Amino acid sequence: QMPSPPHLPFAVAAAIVGLHLQRACNCQSSKGNDLMTPTIPQGPGPEAVYRAYLETGRFMIQRSSSTGAYIFYPRVSAPMSGAADLEWVEASGFGVIYSITVNRAKASSHNVAIVELDEGPRLMTNIEGVETAAIGTRVKARIVEIDGEAAVVFGIIDGGRV
Repeated sequence: QMPSPPHLPFAVAAAIVGLHLQRACNCQSSKGNDLMTPTIPQGPGPEAVYRAYLETGRFMIQRSSSTGAYIFYPRVSAPMSGAADLEWVEASGFGVIYSITVNRAKASSHNVAIVELDEGPRLMTNIEGVETAAIGTRVKARIVEIDGEAAVVFGIIDGGRV
């Protein structure tokens, strides 16, 4: 038979559980220790903010103030840590080709690549000016208009190899 866990007064146990819930879901108590409700961010969501930056010609990504981790695709909290202290920072725009494939059709072909930014995150994009390129090739971002929307694409840096 398993030993019984130490007993805590109900009020102490409830306070501990409430504190863990508050940290886990970024919640705040509305009045004292009663109902916990999630904090709802005000204003446009992270994707809308990202797209607005692109429209002004700026390639921005998020960074957690507490962990220093860079995050892409825009979101309200960091993967793994759940940190909600994300700030917008300008991406260097430099990276390497992590993966690439070519989609061929009778009319045309285009590449789809995963680029690992120097800051760490990876994103899906196109490499302009080539059908394909070697994994590890150095690339630089630029913002172009595709189907009426601003988008980040990459071009090979002269020399290209890391």
